Parts: sequence; C-alpha cells; structure tokens
Amino acid sequence: HVLQRDWAALYAEMQAFRAACGDAHVKAILATGELQTLDNVARASWVCMLAGADFIKTSTGKEGVNATPEVSLVMVRAIRDYLALSGFKVGYKPAGGISSAKAALQYLSLMKEELGDEWLTPGLFRFGASSLLTDIERQLEHFVTGRYSAAHRHAMP
Repeated sequence: HVLQRDWAALYAEMQAFRAACGDAHVKAILATGELQTLDNVARASWVCMLAGADFIKTSTGKEGVNATPEVSLVMVRAIRDYLALSGFKVGYKPAGGISSAKAALQYLSLMKEELGDEWLTPGLFRFGASSLLTDIERQLEHFVTGRYSAAHRHAMP
C-alpha cells in the first residue's frame, strides 16, 4: 500500500490486524528497505501507530536492506511525536544488520536521546538481531578475561 501511497488501505489493514489480535500486542513490520523514501517510512510509521500498532519494527531482518540509523531516527521521532499527540507509548524494534555490540550501542543511544531512559526496557525497545548475542557474549568474555574467545564456542556463531 505504501508504494501506491494508499494510506487508507494501509490503515484499514492495520486496523483489521489490531481487531483480530484483541488484547495481544500488535507489531507492525514496515519492511523499510522497500519503502524507497524516508517520507514513506515516516508516513507508514504514523499510519500503523494511528491504526493501533503497539510496536513498529523496521523489517523482518531477512530483507536486503534492514535497520539503518537514518530509518531508525525517522521511526523513533514518529514515535516521540505520536506520544506527544496521543499519550500512547509505542515500542520500537530495529531488525537485521545489527550484529555487533558496538552497533547496538548506536541504537541504544538513539533511543535514550530521542525518547529517554523509559524506552530502554524490553516493553518498549527490542533488537531483532539473533547474531548480536554472540558478539555480546564475546565482549563480556573479553571484559572479564582480557581476551576474546572463538565464535564457535558460543551458541549462535
């Protein structure tokens, strides 16, 4: 719907998902790498939040283009502005391409700067990055022992 700029259809579809899910949390996956412009990302974020999404997510993590800092800034600022307008807190989940603790820190900093400490909780901010766990384990081991272990020693190489 986004590429055709059919915002009413996107809203109706998201609203139907919201209704079908009842009290369960609804996560809107925007596939931002496919949306072509940051304006489309912002509008899709807004439409999904207005239609009842509890979380907005950049992508499944399997697309060619996944989470980027630029897209994340647009989505997080939409969340901030939506909160100011509605009083409703929407969560954010960047997914794909976040495979190092160093990269994760960029997203944590973005959340803290734009939305504050309150968003640094699993109820409002999560990573969609399965390979991130291995790097965090390796960084913690380096902190404790002073050396890195081989990736094959961890559950998710």
